[in-house]
Amino acid sequence: MSLPSANQVRQQFLDFFASKGHHIVPSAPIVVKDDPTLMFINSGMAPFKDYFLGNKPAPFKRIADTQKCLRVSGKHNDLEEVGYDTYHHTMFEMLGNWSFGDYFKTEAIAWAWELLTEVYKLPKERLYVTYFEGDKGDNLGADTETQALWRKYTTDDRILPGNKKDNFWEMGDTGPCGPCTEIHIDLRDEAEIAQKGGAELVNADHPQVVEIWNNVFMEFQRKADGSLEKLPAQHVDTGMGFERLMMAVSGVKSNYDTDVFQPLIQFIAAEAGVKYHGTAPATVTDQPTTENEKTDIAVRVIADHVRTIAFTIADGQLPSNVKAGYVIRRILRRAVRYAFSSLNQKQPFLYKVVPVLADHMKSIFPELKAQQQFVTRVIEEEEIAFLKTLENGLRRLDALEEGFRQNNNHIDGKSAFELSDTFGFPFDLTALLAREKGLTVSEDEFKAELEQQKARSRNASEQEQSDWTIVEASQELPRFVGYDATEAEARILRYRAVTQKGKTEYHIVLDQTPFYAESGGQVGDTGYLVTPLSKVRVIDTRKENDLIVHTVLDLPQDLDAAVEAKVDRARREQIRKNHSATHLMHAALRQVLGTHVAQRGSLVNEKLLRFDFSHFSKVTDDQLREVERLVNQRIRQQIPLGEERNVPIDEARSRGAMALFGEKYGDAVRVITFDPAYSVELCGGIHAPNTGEIGFFKIVSESAVGAGVRRIEAVTADLAEKFVDEQMDLLTQVRELLGNPQHLVTTIQKLADETATLRKQLEQAETQQLGQLKDQLAGQVKALNGVNFLAAKVPARSADALKTLAFGLRQVVENLVLVLGAEVDGKPQLAVMLDDELAKGGKLNATQLIRELAKEIQGGGGGQPFFATAGGKNAAGLDAAIGKAEGLVSGLLG
Repeated sequence: MSLPSANQVRQQFLDFFASKGHHIVPSAPIVVKDDPTLMFINSGMAPFKDYFLGNKPAPFKRIADTQKCLRVSGKHNDLEEVGYDTYHHTMFEMLGNWSFGDYFKTEAIAWAWELLTEVYKLPKERLYVTYFEGDKGDNLGADTETQALWRKYTTDDRILPGNKKDNFWEMGDTGPCGPCTEIHIDLRDEAEIAQKGGAELVNADHPQVVEIWNNVFMEFQRKADGSLEKLPAQHVDTGMGFERLMMAVSGVKSNYDTDVFQPLIQFIAAEAGVKYHGTAPATVTDQPTTENEKTDIAVRVIADHVRTIAFTIADGQLPSNVKAGYVIRRILRRAVRYAFSSLNQKQPFLYKVVPVLADHMKSIFPELKAQQQFVTRVIEEEEIAFLKTLENGLRRLDALEEGFRQNNNHIDGKSAFELSDTFGFPFDLTALLAREKGLTVSEDEFKAELEQQKARSRNASEQEQSDWTIVEASQELPRFVGYDATEAEARILRYRAVTQKGKTEYHIVLDQTPFYAESGGQVGDTGYLVTPLSKVRVIDTRKENDLIVHTVLDLPQDLDAAVEAKVDRARREQIRKNHSATHLMHAALRQVLGTHVAQRGSLVNEKLLRFDFSHFSKVTDDQLREVERLVNQRIRQQIPLGEERNVPIDEARSRGAMALFGEKYGDAVRVITFDPAYSVELCGGIHAPNTGEIGFFKIVSESAVGAGVRRIEAVTADLAEKFVDEQMDLLTQVRELLGNPQHLVTTIQKLADETATLRKQLEQAETQQLGQLKDQLAGQVKALNGVNFLAAKVPARSADALKTLAFGLRQVVENLVLVLGAEVDGKPQLAVMLDDELAKGGKLNATQLIRELAKEIQGGGGGQPFFATAGGKNAAGLDAAIGKAEGLVSGLLG
């Protein structure tokens, strides 16, 4: 069976209400920026709250739209049902028609019935409607007016009374409110209907007897004392769930079986190498019993969640650990977890779905297509970060499962926190995993453990000891000797194998080591572990609690033999130059910009130094140059390193030592000084013995990281010289291209001035040409159903020229409907211009027209009711678009 196109069904709704005099408006962004009560738009009416509250007048008496909504927090929380049943979603579209003091119950009910039964051809015998039965507490009688109106269209056995919970809608504790009438549809098989009538299942959470439309009649104001008073004007607020409408129109029993989701589902299944079977338990409490069900749930979760993640990122909310960003990260990680465990996707996967989604939705939500590359990159980066911890966390949960079984099938708060603290599992993900395994977990216990984080952290290393294979028992912590040496003889104390992404590596702990473990922004050392029988490369060194862990790809052949631990000295030397330069730059920034400058993050490796710091404006070129001058001055002074170990922290602070962001300090600290009057910092990293070793310092970039945080990247020594050489080579090339002028800047300025003059002359010529073209086109206008109409392909050089021509024609031709097309740099462009009065009339809308015409050039666009533009891929379709315009306009004018 060929399913109806989601784009077609959506457009039918918009076209229908446009024909009823509604102004079609685009969806508001799903991310709420100016409403402290909402993080996300969670209903179709949310963007219009100010109109209902009377904070500002509605720009149009009648409006229709499709609104992106998200419900995963607060009282509207459908997250746990998503993927399990057939009709709950995190993000959904809400189709709505709105009347602000214009029509009321009669029209709203008549149009709802007309659209559903005559346009969408839904069977009348499958529809049920409800009306408000009244409420004694509010001293409200039954809404007999709505009941009587419905009797014009259906029988009494399909007109059902509803209580205050289901049939009286309120914005909040105070504000506009009123009775509502819902429309439900019974999608069950005939055999099921014969056994039990649909009326018994309305508002009973049956997956095939679902509400598809709610018409709210705003006629009261809820006051602070709880009483109701009549509003001076009556409004209509409606919402029809687009995904559920598609299920009804398509004649299927799941939203996921419609064209809204099928392109995503089929792509996900093919990319994962699985088959989608369409199974769907009725509720979240029905656990999947077969592998097919588990696979299908995972595919549905991903299809749903990717939509939510992609649109929220496109609308300005990046995943993070706070507020709205945390909600998005939760959803993303839930989808990653399903891809990982149910679809066996051990590499980033979700980001691959974004292009399919963007293409599928571009006609109605072009913002995602416009930001496809950015959204894709953000999602991929989030997946990479989470996958690093997910596999180990799941393994940890599996290892503890038997203990949970013995503990009355309960996951204790300590284990739940460990999954969060060590593996990055949010609590709700642990709760999801627990539910799938038939276990319980207490959020109160989890919160209690959160309050005792330090105590639990101390216990964590003991709990992880069983993961290690002990080679040589030792009561002493391994010693770091890397401040004084790059080589040391050592013995292996313990090791373990770690498998990630299908690759096995080994972690080794030595009794003493010269290898610096990544900390404070400085990367870990690399090098070799040498025994008489083998030479093993150390690819990284990291800290784990108080252990220094060396990462190798192979174990030494003789684990009991003495080991020569040798650091890669050349790499270490470049790292220490960059680290010392970071200290010098930090001090210079505070001197040039002010003492408000503080580290907010850093990276020091052998290639560059990156320093994030607090500052509230762009650092100017002059300021950067002064920072460079101060640092290089200190380098030339060859200041010796002042290193003090085990300094009492209070003493270090009293001497003005700066603590770096992200570092943890004990009672005794290490103090690094390059001239007590210039740079004194607490630091555990490796440094150059003398600033002269740095050689040369050069800033290569300055940028913003976030609100109030700037980032500088710089290079030192040989890499700094190489950077300068490359810039000089570039300058030489520019000189040669310009004929080696004596005064380069003057020559370039002269060329810029000449270019500006030529551009101005070109614009003047183009303006003159457009004036002539405007006069020619004005003579080609013809009468069409009471308007002046013109559709033409023109030789415009740019989209701006096309716009100028359109506005020029509107000034000289009254009552105009204009369609212009042009090929600009090989790409097709369309513009639709309407007379203001025609646009206000409701029959014609430039945005609607452009969307329909843009199909011919494989593009999309939008704009305002009187003027809209579109671009596309298929320039050969311009003639078809121009030819199509007259019939389209004529049809709309009747």
